[in-house]
Amino acid sequence: MNETKYVAFSTQKGGAGKTTLTVLVASYLHYVKGYNVAVVDCDFPQYSVHDMRKRDLKAIMEDEYYKSMAYEQLKRLEKNPYPIKCSRAEDAIKTAEQLCESHPNLDFVFFDLPGTINNVDVVTTIAKMDYIFTPIIADRVVMESSIKFATVINEQMISTGKSCIKGLYLVWNMVDGREKSELYKAYDKVCAEFALPILNTFLPDSKRFRKETGTERKTVFRSTAFPADKTLVRGSNLDKLADEILEIIKN
Repeated sequence: MNETKYVAFSTQKGGAGKTTLTVLVASYLHYVKGYNVAVVDCDFPQYSVHDMRKRDLKAIMEDEYYKSMAYEQLKRLEKNPYPIKCSRAEDAIKTAEQLCESHPNLDFVFFDLPGTINNVDVVTTIAKMDYIFTPIIADRVVMESSIKFATVINEQMISTGKSCIKGLYLVWNMVDGREKSELYKAYDKVCAEFALPILNTFLPDSKRFRKETGTERKTVFRSTAFPADKTLVRGSNLDKLADEILEIIKN
């Protein structure tokens, strides 16, 4: 990959998992696949990714198990945890450019954006993305909001050529295996009618996606300092999701 790609897991509806997906994919690409990654956390005022990094570092400093994990990882990979910078939406691209200057070999910069399309600063930043992945869940309110969000970007930015966006893809998240497949087929049909492509890979609804560093939980799934534990990756489809995203971006 010759140039840094700007990627966002973005939607205007909270609770769909955009921050979790940002961290999971960024960490998997950085620590497992060998890419160089950075994250710009624009989700003011909570800055969830930045706060997660603080929790990760606290665990490493205070817990011998995580301290040993971090040391062994640094020795094996010979690379530090990826940089995370907080930024307001209007300054996000400038922040990313500064990251690229200080880390000249970056393959990806991931953006965790605020959940709105009505803010001109957010719209301007979205227009600078290379790829957007919008998480969707089988909930009518979330689906209507997500389809509206994706359709606006598709019609006003991608189709018109008034942006840098090369593609927008929906991602099924929190898929409940107990629900009838007809429900998802119905939503897939609606998305197809709006010409919104959906990734083949879906992520199941599982408690593992909330498993962070902590004094009582040694296996980690969601972390900015470590990749998802191999035993927890099995059945999560995280590896398949990362591979499908890479395939899209490389082509």
